[in-house]
Amino acid sequence: MNSPRTTLYRDKFNAKLLGVCSGIADYTGVNVMWVRLGAIALTVMGAAPLVIPGYFIAGILLNKKPSHLYVDQDEQRYWQRVRQSPKRTAREIRARFRDVDRRLADVETYYVSSNPRLNAEIERLR
Repeated sequence: MNSPRTTLYRDKFNAKLLGVCSGIADYTGVNVMWVRLGAIALTVMGAAPLVIPGYFIAGILLNKKPSHLYVDQDEQRYWQRVRQSPKRTAREIRARFRDVDRRLADVETYYVSSNPRLNAEIERLR
C-alpha cells in the first residue's frame, strides 16, 4: 500500500487544465514546464490520439492532491527523492543520524569530562 505522499495525484493548485501535468511534475520532481512541453511535443509529433485521451482519462481517474500535502516545500522535495530512489534516501537518513549521534557523543564527552559529579552519576546509572 502506498503512502499518501508517494502516490500520483492531480495537482489542482498548480494546474492549467486538469492538473495532470503538474501532478506528474510533483510526483517525479521535474519542473512542470518540462512536463507540459513534453506533452505538447508528443501531441504535435503525432501521438495526439494517445496523449489527449490519456490526459483526460488520467484527469478523471487520478485523485486530487489532498490539501495537507501542500504545506512544506522541504518535505515535498524529501518525498520526491523517496519516490525517485528509496535506498539512497534511507542511506542519507542513516548518515544524518550517524552524524547527529557522533555530535551528541562529543557533547556528552565534553560535559562529562569537565564535570566529575555528572560523570559519576552517569557511571552509576550504567
